[in-house]
Amino acid sequence: MLKGIFRRKKISQIGDESLHDDHMHKVLSVRDLTALGIAAIVGAGIFSTIGTAAAEGGPGVVFLFLFTAVACGFAAFCYAEFASMIPVSGSAYTYSYVAFGEIFAWIIGWALIMEYAIGNITVAISWSDYFCGFLSGLGIHLPQWMQMDYFTAHNGYFEAEGLMKAGTPLENLGMNVQNAYQAYLSAPVLGGFHFVADLPALLIIFIITWLVYIGIKESRNASNIMVVIKILIVIAVIIVGAFYVNPQNWDPFMPNGIGGVLKGVSAVFFAYIGFDAISTTAEECKNPQRDLPRSMMYAIIICTILYVLIALVLTGMVKYSELAVGDPLAFVFAKLHLDWMSGIIAVSAIIAMASVLLVFQLGQPRIWMSMSRDGLLPPAFSKIHPRYKTPSFSTIVVGFITAVPALFFNLTTVTDLCSIGTLFAFVLVCGGVLMIHGRKDLPPAKFKTPYINSKWILPAAIILMVVFLYRNHHDDLSSFIRNEPQAIEATDILLGMDSTQVDMLRNHVMYYHPKDYTAAGSDLVSYLKALEPEEYIKLMKQVAFPVHMIYESRWERFMHNIPMWIFTLILIIMTVLSFMKNLSLIPVLGMLSCLYMMAQIPVKNWIGFASWLVLGLFIYFLYSRKHSRLI
Repeated sequence: MLKGIFRRKKISQIGDESLHDDHMHKVLSVRDLTALGIAAIVGAGIFSTIGTAAAEGGPGVVFLFLFTAVACGFAAFCYAEFASMIPVSGSAYTYSYVAFGEIFAWIIGWALIMEYAIGNITVAISWSDYFCGFLSGLGIHLPQWMQMDYFTAHNGYFEAEGLMKAGTPLENLGMNVQNAYQAYLSAPVLGGFHFVADLPALLIIFIITWLVYIGIKESRNASNIMVVIKILIVIAVIIVGAFYVNPQNWDPFMPNGIGGVLKGVSAVFFAYIGFDAISTTAEECKNPQRDLPRSMMYAIIICTILYVLIALVLTGMVKYSELAVGDPLAFVFAKLHLDWMSGIIAVSAIIAMASVLLVFQLGQPRIWMSMSRDGLLPPAFSKIHPRYKTPSFSTIVVGFITAVPALFFNLTTVTDLCSIGTLFAFVLVCGGVLMIHGRKDLPPAKFKTPYINSKWILPAAIILMVVFLYRNHHDDLSSFIRNEPQAIEATDILLGMDSTQVDMLRNHVMYYHPKDYTAAGSDLVSYLKALEPEEYIKLMKQVAFPVHMIYESRWERFMHNIPMWIFTLILIIMTVLSFMKNLSLIPVLGMLSCLYMMAQIPVKNWIGFASWLVLGLFIYFLYSRKHSRLI
C-alpha cells in the first residue's frame, strides 16, 4: 500500500509538462507580480483583522507585525529559491514533489486548496461587512439576516440570551452580539431552521470568479488598478490620521504584555497571507526565475512599512481597547467625526478586499491544475480554456466551493484555519530548501537563499531564550511545564450556568458587595471582569461552585498546550540537527518561526486542519496514488 508514495519528480519532467499547445499567456512583469503580491496582502488584514489584534496587544502589536514580516521573509527566501529553480505553476505543491516526494506533495497541495478556499471565504465575509456599511451610508439597509453568516447569528443569539440572563441589558452588549441576536430573531424560519446567510459575500465571489475565468490579462489589469487605489487610500489614512494622534493613547504600549500581543498572531499573520500566491502564476510570467524572487521581497517590505505605520496611527488616534470592531479604519475616523474620510475608507476597503479575492481566486485553480497534470486529480481540472487560456473547469469549481461556505461560516474560524494551513505550507517549503541543498540531481537555482551556518548560532539563541524566559516569565514557564489548570473566564462561566446558579452568584454579590455591584450597573459580567484574578477565584469558591466550573481540567489544559509541546519538540530536534549537520540558518529560522505562530492558534483549529488532511489522505490512497503519472 505504501509502495511508491515517496517517489520524487525530476525538474526535467516538470518542465516538459508545462509545455503544452494550450499553454497560458506569459504577460506578467516584476511590476505586475509585485502589484499582485500587494493586492493579495493588503486587504482584510489591514481593513478588518488589524483591529482585533490591536485591541488585544495595544500599540505593541507593531512588534508582532515586524516579527511576522521577518518570519514571512525567511519563508519568502525559500519560496524564491524554489521558484527560480522550478518556474512552473503549483507553488509549494510542486516544490514539495521535488524535495520530499509524492505523499508530501499531495499533503501540501491539499493544504493549499484549503488555504486559498478558506482565505477567499474570509475575504468575502470582510468585503460583505464593508459593502453593507457602504450601502447603509447611502440609505440602503439590508436585513441583518441577509448580511451575516449563520454561525455568527446562532452563537450571538445564545450568548446574548445567556448574558441577559445574568443581568446584562441587550443595549450594553457589544454591537456585534446585538446584530447577531437581531439577525437570528428576524430571519425567515424554514422548518425550525433560521435562514441566515451572507448573500453579498456570495455575490462578490461570483463576480471575481467570472473575471478570473475570462483571462489573466483582464485579471492583471483589474488588480493593478485596485492596488493603486488602495495604496493611495492607505497612505492618505496615515497622513490624515497622523494629525489626530494623541501620544497618551500609546501608554501603556503593551497593556497585556507579551501574551496579549501574541493573541493577535492569527489576525496579524492573516494580514501577510498572499505573497506565496505569486508563485502560482509562474507559467504566466515573462521571466519567472528573475522576477518571482524580486516581487515576493518587494511586496513583503512595502506591506510591512504600511502595516507598522497604520497600526501606530490607529492606536494613537483612539484607545486600543476600542478597536475590536470589524471595520477599524472607518470606525476610528467616524469616532473623530471625520465622516468624509470614513466614507472614503469604506469604498477603498471594498476595492482592496476585492483585489485580495482576485489573487486568491487566481492561485487556487492553478494548484488544482498542477495536481491534475500529475494525475493526482481527474484530468478535467487541468483543462485550459481554448480562448481565455485559463484553467476553466478548476476556476468554476473553486468558485462554487468558496461561495457556499461563505454563506454560513464566521470570520474568526476561517481566519484561524487559513493561517494554520498557510503556515504549514511555509514550514514544508523551508524544510524543502534544507532537503535540496547538496542534491546533485537538481539544476543550480538562479536565486540562492543566503547560507549562514546555524551550528553555533541556533543553540546559543535557544540558551539565551531559556534564560530570558526563566528570569522574566518564571511563573508562566512553570505553569506550562507543570500543566497547571487556568481559571475559566467569567463570561464563559456564566454562559455555562443554569438560572439557579446565576441567581446564587448574583445574590451572593448583592449581599456581600452591594456597592461594587451597583457601581457595575447591576451587571454581573461587568462586576466579575472588574475583579483581580485572585479576588475572582476567591469569590467563585465562596459561592461553593464545583471546581470544574472554576478551573479547566488538567486534560483540557494539556490539550491547549499540545501545539506548544509540538513546537518545543521540533525546536529541540532542529537545534540538534543544526549542530550536527551545519544547516542553513534562514530556512531553519523560517521553519521555527512559522511553527511558533502555528502553536499560538487554538488546538480546535489544529483538529480541524488535521481532519482535513486525513480526508485528503483518504482521497490520495483511494484515487491519486493509482493514477499518478510517476507510476
